[in-house]
Amino acid sequence: MSEDRRGLLLGVLAFGLWGLFPLYWPLLEPTDAAEILAHRVVWSLVLMVVLLLVLRRWSALRVMWAQTRVRYAMMGAGVVIGLNWFTYIWGVNNGHVLETSLGYYINPLVTVLLAVAVLGERLRRWQWVALTIAGTAVIVLSLQLGRPPWISLVLAFSFGTYGLLKKQTAAGPVEGLTYEALVLVPFAVGYLVWLSYVAKASGWSHGVDHVALLATTGVVTALPLLCFAGAANRIPLATLGLLQYIAPTVQFFLGVFVFHESMPAIRWVGFAFVWLALIILTIDSIAAIRRRTHPTTAGDATVAEKSTGLAVR
Repeated sequence: MSEDRRGLLLGVLAFGLWGLFPLYWPLLEPTDAAEILAHRVVWSLVLMVVLLLVLRRWSALRVMWAQTRVRYAMMGAGVVIGLNWFTYIWGVNNGHVLETSLGYYINPLVTVLLAVAVLGERLRRWQWVALTIAGTAVIVLSLQLGRPPWISLVLAFSFGTYGLLKKQTAAGPVEGLTYEALVLVPFAVGYLVWLSYVAKASGWSHGVDHVALLATTGVVTALPLLCFAGAANRIPLATLGLLQYIAPTVQFFLGVFVFHESMPAIRWVGFAFVWLALIILTIDSIAAIRRRTHPTTAGDATVAEKSTGLAVR
């Protein structure tokens, strides 16, 4: 198998696994989202430490810690990915799979918006068109829900911010997740200890089997991440950017056909606006990347890469 095909397979596997997450989190009930998150942080750190020992890459953590900018960027990344994980788990386990799907659909659009607001990037005409259509979609979906789609917005903005911070670090996937888990683990362990103290730790009260299932959160977190890293090293960014839509699409179909969430006509209209915006954004981004060797504007390739919004879930 060629490296390109291996990379494509790893990319499909990574995003396919992320797309199937809504089938996994309900298995951990009746443990609530906060406790699941705490276990996910702890077990992810345990697994990452083992991987670092095997790979002998502890020195990378020391290098990251020695750089003030990188250190604080990784701390911020740990906080926002914790918020992202909690919101996603809570959304799935409370019957909002379609809203979580929407969050990852609009993430590339939010990433472009952050590039303008935070980095001062200048957008091309079609990117503005895509953002305007996406804004219309949010309004339509707010009318349907009777409230803003806050789960989607929190997921998209936290993930977009996470990607923005990660770009400041150039950290590898194992080192990055280890650092982020280290940021969160004092709070996770403290929360689990407090739950045990007040006799509300449901994870421990449902037997060894349930604890073992909670321990799999580390593997579930790491496996797609490592597949993604393998894909990123083998296939072009434009291809990876297209593959990212696999995850929210799988989540969308799970929400409609497995969890049977309500999908009235106005909600279809809202999602259709989002899909149209993504088509426009993707075509424009691919065109900009192809112009990289003969750029018409200095920022074309940079903004195009930002519009992929790729990071770890």
